[in-house]
Amino acid sequence: MNTYKGTGQRLSYTAGSDLSASAVVVIGDMIGILVADIASGASGAVEVTGDHVLAATAADSWSQGVQLYWNATTEKLTDTASGNEKAGRAAADKAALATTARVLLNDNA
Repeated sequence: MNTYKGTGQRLSYTAGSDLSASAVVVIGDMIGILVADIASGASGAVEVTGDHVLAATAADSWSQGVQLYWNATTEKLTDTASGNEKAGRAAADKAALATTARVLLNDNA
């Protein structure tokens, strides 16, 4: 029996409301980024791996490789674990005042 279903880079996601491409969604204990718009009740693809640039908390700074989290309230990456969902590892250093950052999605090892 062939058990291979794909690379695991994208998963199907059913939207609970209308969502726009590039929106970040929490799926269980990971995050995904919508590939295209998804209407409420419809399913679409979300990226769950790879190196992505996302909005980041300007006050935070971090070094490449540190664990990053997604703050669903502010819709930004942060290095603060409390109350936030694991997003992945920093793909590059981030200086304070920078408003975006690179993250290796779901690289939470």
